[in-house]
Amino acid sequence: MYYYLLNNSCFNIYVILCYILNVSNDYNDVSCVEQNIRNILSKPFKVPIANWSGTSYSRALGVRRDGIRRPLHDPTAPDALILYIPPQISAHDILKMDKDKILVNVVVDPALSKILRPHQREGVRFMYECVTGVRIEGAYGCIMADEMGLGKTLQCITLMWTLLKQGPDASPTIHKAIIVTPSSLVKNWCNEIKKWLGGRIGALPVDGGGKEQVDKVITGFVQARGRRTVDPILVISYETFRSHASLLQNAEDIGLVLCDEGHRLKNCENQTYRSLMALKAKRRVLLSGTPIQNDLLEYFSLVNFVNEGILGTAQEFRRQYETPIARGQDSCATDSERKKAAERLEQLISLVNRCLIRRTSALLSKYLPVKTEHVVCIKLTPLQTDLYLHLLKSDMVTKSIKSNDGKVTSNALAAITLLKKLCAHPDLIVDKIMNGTDGFENSKQLLPPSYIAAHSKKKLMIELSSKLMVLDTMLAVIKTTTTDRVVLISNYTQTLELFERLAKLRNYTFVRLDGSMTAKKRAKAVDDINSPTSGVFLFMLSSKAGGCGLNLIGANRLVMFDPDWNPANDDQAMARVWRDGQKKPCFVYRFLATGSIEEKMMQRQAHKKALSSSVVDCEEDVARHFTVSELRTLFNLRQDTISDTHEKIKCTRCINNIQTKLPPVDSDCTNDLSCWHHCADKRWLVDPVLKQCWHAGISMVFYQNSTIHKEKPIVEEDIDEVDKKEEENNIT
Repeated sequence: MYYYLLNNSCFNIYVILCYILNVSNDYNDVSCVEQNIRNILSKPFKVPIANWSGTSYSRALGVRRDGIRRPLHDPTAPDALILYIPPQISAHDILKMDKDKILVNVVVDPALSKILRPHQREGVRFMYECVTGVRIEGAYGCIMADEMGLGKTLQCITLMWTLLKQGPDASPTIHKAIIVTPSSLVKNWCNEIKKWLGGRIGALPVDGGGKEQVDKVITGFVQARGRRTVDPILVISYETFRSHASLLQNAEDIGLVLCDEGHRLKNCENQTYRSLMALKAKRRVLLSGTPIQNDLLEYFSLVNFVNEGILGTAQEFRRQYETPIARGQDSCATDSERKKAAERLEQLISLVNRCLIRRTSALLSKYLPVKTEHVVCIKLTPLQTDLYLHLLKSDMVTKSIKSNDGKVTSNALAAITLLKKLCAHPDLIVDKIMNGTDGFENSKQLLPPSYIAAHSKKKLMIELSSKLMVLDTMLAVIKTTTTDRVVLISNYTQTLELFERLAKLRNYTFVRLDGSMTAKKRAKAVDDINSPTSGVFLFMLSSKAGGCGLNLIGANRLVMFDPDWNPANDDQAMARVWRDGQKKPCFVYRFLATGSIEEKMMQRQAHKKALSSSVVDCEEDVARHFTVSELRTLFNLRQDTISDTHEKIKCTRCINNIQTKLPPVDSDCTNDLSCWHHCADKRWLVDPVLKQCWHAGISMVFYQNSTIHKEKPIVEEDIDEVDKKEEENNIT
């Protein structure tokens, strides 16, 4: 018995020790199972739906609320962007107030606020105050006029998401929104919404298609209510909206209309403008990096669209503001006219600035590498000069110009196009020369026999165009001395074909984007230039087809081969490489044929930009270099100048075409050409690539940087040193 108890006690002790030390196989099995069950039970609940990410609502099942309203996001969180702060209420008053009337903070979703830059946070706050009637009582619209690359799209998506989900009364401010955009950007907007909001909201793209199908989609959007509104955002092209506006004009619950590339609404008389004005949505946001493109009446149309009546009628605006301001901008204006223009300008700015926000691309210099812009004046070849003068003397041109005041009639448009194409290369108009039509009667005799033979064999003679010779040299230097990629831009597809022939001649890899390409092929072309492994050297772009919205940061050099009458088109096209994500210094080259119509176009652009700077950018001291009569003298060719533009600006910093005084210290490439560096000799150039192209026909170069760089003044001793180094390099 004693033996049994002893053994039994020992066994009990043994079991206890094994349990503690987990060395018993039997008891180990039990503990593992127990632990496994506990692990299973301790796992949080997971919704059994593939790729489920939850909703934006901070509600939990089985949690009873106390009935007190709360903001959707925490206003005390670090870097919280608060758009609305309710008035302070004492605890005693809160007890007496109806809980359904307590106002709450409106806080931007942290997922967006943490990626917004300071100027973007400011822009979102400004737009929210406008569309909620805080800035102007009874007015609920605004213009987002930031320049290209500053993130207008992200700011508007942030505003739209906030309005759709929040409000001071703890409920959504709006239930639906419409984005009206150019057809080429419909899919881009949907992609941007998905990119920034991660699929938490649906966007319905509508661009073309059969009438019945489009009607069905729009009708479904209009009729959807409450939780049935799966896609509360409709993204539609201007053309499709105009054709189906009647389906949307009676919708009561569309709370916001957002118009991208809003300068399309510059004419308040066209059908698209009237259709959009008929919408019942009072909250309207217009996006345009170039709100003034030609005249102040277009500016009036944009402001009147977002806040109708704030500037009176069109006739009142013309009498009160447009006429006196335009007169004051002329370089021949009297002191009294300039004084009156300044007064009216100040009145206009004070009115419009309450609903317009404008930041320039100078802000990008904080985040992007340096950009250097060049305006390169290039002499025409002897053949181009002869053909140019022959066209100017033809009946086609002389009959289209009125002798009394120098105004150009509509019949001169064809002649202007021919002159622009001739500045690029005679190949673009050789068929008219050979056939003796459209102002080139009896001009075939001017062509050298070698050119006629080459044309019959479709051979490219680069030496017949100075601009093409400069481009050819530039591409060769870039290809052999750098790893840079180049974007070539022109207004004409014929010029793109010229680029293709040059690229094939030199065995350069390239992709091309023009209006004939489908959306899928466009995306592939953009991916090719942006991919570091693609090996593509050139990206050929039609400014008419892809000047807006493209991100071409895979390239860092851009050549604008010919100018456009509208400075906004050129600015849009030249902003393709200097954008978010760019890592390399950027170089932009604008080619102009010296003394030709291209310089006149550049001067016209400067005149329009001066008007825009005064009204939109609020610059008080805008240079007035060109008279209206000078801008009308299009049909002449100056052969006795290195740059007609340099003479027109009456530069006081250059003596005998030598820059003796540097530009103002605070100037950058957003200033007019009078504040740029002026180089009439390659020795003053900073860009080594452009310096090697000088002999191909360059006569004058203007250049300036995006950021402020204090440069050492160039003196004769420095020039001699540069010459010596160049000679040594040539010898070696």
